[in-house]
Amino acid sequence: MLSSIDDLLLAPRTSALQGWRRALLELLWFGAKEARACLFAVIIFGAVMLMPRSGLLGLARYDALLLIAVGAQAWMLWRRLETLDEFKAIMVFHAVGFALEAFKVSAAIGSWRYPDPGYAKLLGVPLFSGFMYSAVGSYMIQAWRLLDLRIERHPPYWMTWIVSILIYANFFTHHYISDFRLALAALTLGLYARCVVVFRPLDRERRMPLALAFLLIGFFLWLAENLGTLFGVWQYPNQYGAWATVHVGKWGAWSLLVIMTFSIVAQLKHIKATIELHR
Repeated sequence: MLSSIDDLLLAPRTSALQGWRRALLELLWFGAKEARACLFAVIIFGAVMLMPRSGLLGLARYDALLLIAVGAQAWMLWRRLETLDEFKAIMVFHAVGFALEAFKVSAAIGSWRYPDPGYAKLLGVPLFSGFMYSAVGSYMIQAWRLLDLRIERHPPYWMTWIVSILIYANFFTHHYISDFRLALAALTLGLYARCVVVFRPLDRERRMPLALAFLLIGFFLWLAENLGTLFGVWQYPNQYGAWATVHVGKWGAWSLLVIMTFSIVAQLKHIKATIELHR
């Protein structure tokens, strides 16, 4: 079924369409490819929203979510929707995300909390939470294939790695020293200022500044985070009494995290071949 959908998305018949009909079809095709690329994320966040707070079949909510996440990941590998190398990269996101979560929920920091009980919790963090970070990497990998992405004038890899490490480190160090988020955002914008992502929604190539793509992905992650807190899966301190919108500053934080994720994805051999470095 999914193979047939992918074949249709990758080989549309559009030669007879012109004008607004072609524009509308291109928009619909882009939306369909984006939705397909979000398959793993839809499974994870769909389960988060649909899972009763009391859990399922005698399992606590966090434990049931972990089983669903593991099952979804195993299914994608079995159906060859992800390669083993891609799976390894996605597991890096899981480990990076879990380390960040464990630090943020610790008693000394208390940036947010997971209020419900569960057996599959380590250092106060449900093990399924790492899969929410993995979902971002999975989306990027799937979108790269479905949208036939190419990157033009990408900065040298050593520069992007330094920025990515600084971004990740700042999530920890800003609790003890100054928050350099704005400085890192400015540095990143300068680094990627000339970088362009070329993608194929239908059968013609379109172009977008890569920095804009980071911001758009970060925005949708911020929306997903609002849904996660609305359903009480995790909570920020200002949400303990009653739900409130996640601070818009988190949009910027997610956008920076997307940049770090992109740097990891870019190291995959079949993706690296489609990246043109700026000389």
